[in-house]
Amino acid sequence: MTSVSYTPVGVCSRRIDVEIDNGIVKSVKFLGGCNGNTQGVAKLAVGRRADELIELLKNTDCNGRGTSCPAQLAVALKQALEKEQA
Repeated sequence: MTSVSYTPVGVCSRRIDVEIDNGIVKSVKFLGGCNGNTQGVAKLAVGRRADELIELLKNTDCNGRGTSCPAQLAVALKQALEKEQA
């Protein structure tokens, strides 16, 4: 199991903790952000392939910020995949 604690940039959430195992998302936890939305995104991510989620979420924008909590989750998942493959 590979764990990453990521500090998002340009969004309301302050930290994203992810765990993956063999490329599959096992756990996602957001600290801060829009509570209902981040909980929903986290629940939808569990059990899916990290690479699939990265492609799906990477360009999601929140109110013209150029990023979003889902897009920042994609960054966290990319870091976790790179760590797992190292």
